[in-house]
Amino acid sequence: MKRYLRDMNPTLRGLLLVAVVAAAIVALSLEQSVVSLLIVARIAFLLAIAFFVFLVWREQRSDIATWSTRAKTVFYGAALLIVADFGVWYLRGLNGPDSVAFFGVLAGAGFAMWRVWRDQRTYA
Repeated sequence: MKRYLRDMNPTLRGLLLVAVVAAAIVALSLEQSVVSLLIVARIAFLLAIAFFVFLVWREQRSDIATWSTRAKTVFYGAALLIVADFGVWYLRGLNGPDSVAFFGVLAGAGFAMWRVWRDQRTYA
């Protein structure tokens, strides 16, 4: 049996593992536990994103301190808008027009941050 599992296509082996786990969840009525784990994973994902952004900011804060007041205001304002956007996504979820607005705000604020970053780092 070990050789059969070892020689099996890895994709098929992974799908069988997912099917076994799904069957165990349904058989043991663990749907609420899975929902709880997904909520915890969602919070952990948001914290991981926040930690990454903090590390990038900490690395670049001396450069940002030399920017003009307008550039800093736009950059930090766009960052706060992204944080608020993710907060609304976490609290309300995304359905239909909300998802379009979420990605629109995310793209607009990201573009504003990129544009300020590029303008401040271009020396002409």
